Amino acid sequence: MKIVKTEIREPNIKLKNNRLKQLFYSKKLAPYLFVAPFILSFLVFFLYPIIRTIIMSFQSVLPGEVSFIGFENYQRLLNPTFFKALLNTAEYTFWTLLILIPLPLILAVLLNSKLVMFRNLFRAAFFIPALTSTIVAGIIIRLIFGESDTAMMNSLLIKLGFSPQAWMSNEHTAMFLMVLLASWRWLGVNILYYLAGLQNVPKEIYEAAEMDGASHFQKFRHITLPSLKPVTIYVLTISIISGFRMFEESFVFWQNNSPGDIGLTIVGYIYQQGLAYNDLGFGSAIGIVLLLIILVISLLSLKLTGSFNKEAD
Repeated sequence: MKIVKTEIREPNIKLKNNRLKQLFYSKKLAPYLFVAPFILSFLVFFLYPIIRTIIMSFQSVLPGEVSFIGFENYQRLLNPTFFKALLNTAEYTFWTLLILIPLPLILAVLLNSKLVMFRNLFRAAFFIPALTSTIVAGIIIRLIFGESDTAMMNSLLIKLGFSPQAWMSNEHTAMFLMVLLASWRWLGVNILYYLAGLQNVPKEIYEAAEMDGASHFQKFRHITLPSLKPVTIYVLTISIISGFRMFEESFVFWQNNSPGDIGLTIVGYIYQQGLAYNDLGFGSAIGIVLLLIILVISLLSLKLTGSFNKEAD
């Protein structure tokens, strides 16, 4: 009887295996199998948290007590601390955009030129900060720009005849430290984006321009800049998003307790209210407002740069 059973089961097993192979190799099912991991991760780690955050923004979420309070959390946003955090974040984003778009573009053009020696060495040197921890880099900058007279920068200022500075207690120098840390960290990444864009510019265009007697500046203005417009729009968009979601650069200097809130950002305000004070409902409302701000500014930047026009594409 055992032999009869195996003879009956083996064809059934082979038939099931063939059906499974046909199912997995099906042209209709295969695309869905490949995108399934992304769809699942999007639903679990992106869509669900957003929906949950929107719901929590209309609730009072305290330990052991959850209740709907309508728009009260959004009304609480009309306070000087939130506007201070918004102003700090906008100023920080402005200065990072002013540095992290034109400077990487110029450096990428130089590193792409054959006249520069040790190009690969410089490319690696510029990219290494992106692999460094923000906390480690922030601690080093804190030691360099310490407020004592023996700190590196203050001792240099004293030797040059200037008075020492309280770097982390002054509003302007505090912003300088945050922008310095961000610029040092992300400069190499943006250079990499522009270098990738420069590889797609045909060399024949530059050769034709040289034959017509175009100077280096004319080639940069009329060939390089227009060719790198898509890369610039991309760098602009991600820089705006990174600027408004900045947290580490501020936290490493003041641990979210800066004097006069000179280093407080919107994400830092979310951390302060939602986690430090356990007011998750109010923290969720701040997060939703931040999401809307980033969305509106990103859409405006894309509109102003012509990315929504078919002619620009």
